[in-house]
Amino acid sequence: MVTKNLGILTASSLVISSMIGTGVFTSLGFQVVDIKSGFAILFLWFIGGVVAFCGAACYAELGSVYKRSGGEYNLLRELYHPALGFVGGWVSITVGFAAPASLAAIALASYLGTIIPGLSENHVAAVTILLFGVVHAQSLQLGSRIQNITSLLKVGLILIFILLGFGVSIPQEVILTPSTKSWTEITSPPFAVALIYVSYAYTGWNSSVYIIGEMKEPKRDLPKSLFLGTLLVMILYVLLNYIFLYTVPISKLAGELEVGFLSGQAIFGELGGMIIAIAISVLLLSTVSAYVFLGPRVSKELGEDMAAFRLLAKTNTKGIPINAYVFSTLLSLVFIYTSTFEQVLLYTSFLLIFITTITVAGIFVMRFKVKIQSDGYKAWGYPFTPVIFIIVSLWTLIFVAVQQPFESGVSIGIFLLGIVLYFVTRDKA
Repeated sequence: MVTKNLGILTASSLVISSMIGTGVFTSLGFQVVDIKSGFAILFLWFIGGVVAFCGAACYAELGSVYKRSGGEYNLLRELYHPALGFVGGWVSITVGFAAPASLAAIALASYLGTIIPGLSENHVAAVTILLFGVVHAQSLQLGSRIQNITSLLKVGLILIFILLGFGVSIPQEVILTPSTKSWTEITSPPFAVALIYVSYAYTGWNSSVYIIGEMKEPKRDLPKSLFLGTLLVMILYVLLNYIFLYTVPISKLAGELEVGFLSGQAIFGELGGMIIAIAISVLLLSTVSAYVFLGPRVSKELGEDMAAFRLLAKTNTKGIPINAYVFSTLLSLVFIYTSTFEQVLLYTSFLLIFITTITVAGIFVMRFKVKIQSDGYKAWGYPFTPVIFIIVSLWTLIFVAVQQPFESGVSIGIFLLGIVLYFVTRDKA
């Protein structure tokens, strides 16, 4: 029996924590190599948020109709075919949650290593995964409380950083009005390339749909959590990048990976690097927690539908999918102690975008299959919101396919292999 104890705060915190990682603190340096206009840079992050918001609007309607946890696994299963749902679920379990949890844990360990030299990154990352796995597998209430606290702490630290940034001793001029030059940059190929990586930074806007079956008020809280989480992150991203531009000259940012450190040094002086390292380490706690929390939900739903994976559906007396937690934790540990998971993420980035795109496109399929009640949630801005999301995503897929044909080919191979695996295992007792 599913326990419906999760409220709007936990659902929103999962969206926020899944989205905000290290990406926003590292990608600006590569963007300003070719894009020099402050307006164009901030517009870039704004557009990324708009696309994510369009996706959130569609997922809110889809989730309000198909009220079951599991994310794309359940949605694609209902909208198209169980085989497509299986592929979506398997990709979510591995590349969508286990691998990103490992990456976030390793990043956390790396930042801690700058404060405490000599730390073993792999061991620290593994302990972080294990701790959150134990916490979330023990108690839904305790796990959601810790998730809420770490997410609020994350938002609070970012807001403090933004506020202190306005007090920097030598501010840089950031022109916020559009000019002919800025519009030229916005329509240039470098802007298109940068938008791809910005869209990656917004990944996670759909997180609360993975726990819809455990929400107390899904019809009300799912749309709110998706919209509030996405909107808040968009505001924070735009403000953070403004502060980076406001505190550090563009010439110094260009080509640099650790723009957060550079901005921190401008704000806090010599201790800036250490302060930022501590802050980012704390920020990443909620990111690891969110991925560890969400992954087993997909495994559980898949186990309920397919006999070959039935063990993953087993829950304890508190309704927590304990075997799914063990499986997800072990998978994350495998990623941590191998050197191949970054390659896996590269190969499957194409597939992740593809799966999200066909899920959003499913809103048109659903409206033919299901008659939405007058009091049911309907996607804001329909049909423009799904069309905008699909167009931008297809453009991204085409660009990636042209620029990275080998990785795209591997992604297609993984997709086809998933279809075959479904038909091989679907009738296994």
